[in-house]
Amino acid sequence: MKKTLAALAVASVFALAACGDDENSATTTTEATETTETTAMTEEPGTIVEVAQGNDDFSTLVAAIVAAGLGDALSGEGPFTVFAPTNAAFEALPEGLLEKLLLPENKDVLTAILTYHVVSGEVMAADVTAGDVATLEGSTIAITTDDGVKINDATVTATDVEASNGVIHVIDQVIVPPTVDLSAL
Repeated sequence: MKKTLAALAVASVFALAACGDDENSATTTTEATETTETTAMTEEPGTIVEVAQGNDDFSTLVAAIVAAGLGDALSGEGPFTVFAPTNAAFEALPEGLLEKLLLPENKDVLTAILTYHVVSGEVMAADVTAGDVATLEGSTIAITTDDGVKINDATVTATDVEASNGVIHVIDQVIVPPTVDLSAL
């Protein structure tokens, strides 16, 4: 009889403990889910390349970055300010030009064009001033602020898209450095 009572007591303890674990598990699961959601909302944005990859309006830019072999550089420490042309900006290029630029034999020209869209340092919209600014390509871009912000002839259409290694400002045209002769392609 003592063995039966002892066995019943042990079984009861396990049963109660199991019931308690379910309640604690539910609470722990809820807390873990809330923590994960909070962490996801406060996570730092990805690199410039990752942010561009996450935006359908930059799929052509991302393809060009890959073709030029600039993915690692633009994913680097930075900080960088990128004036990013949208897909529509690339579509506005003369017919056939984008296809030519993406060819392996034109990698140097594509690299020059893409690095002409990049400035060293992180320049937020509130800090933009008119003037000539050196690009990673080596030439300067002209920034004007008279009628909205323009980069050469391109209009800035969205600003301050944050990345972990800089910032992206969206422009409506592909800008070409003075060192590139597109007619030679």
